[in-house]
Amino acid sequence: MDTLFMTADEVAKEMNVSKAYAYKVIQRMNAELAEMGYYTVSGKVNRKYFMKKVDYCDGKEKK
Repeated sequence: MDTLFMTADEVAKEMNVSKAYAYKVIQRMNAELAEMGYYTVSGKVNRKYFMKKVDYCDGKEKK
């Protein structure tokens, strides 16, 4: 999907965790975004920020 925000269902699927844990992840990420001065949507997280935070390789894949 190319929407701006991810729902808890999408976060849970991407991380392979429960929906309850996905809400905790969203809450934590939204708190970080709010501290940086960004507006947030309760129960959803910015897709680009989520992908940046969970990209353990930092865009550098091993070949």
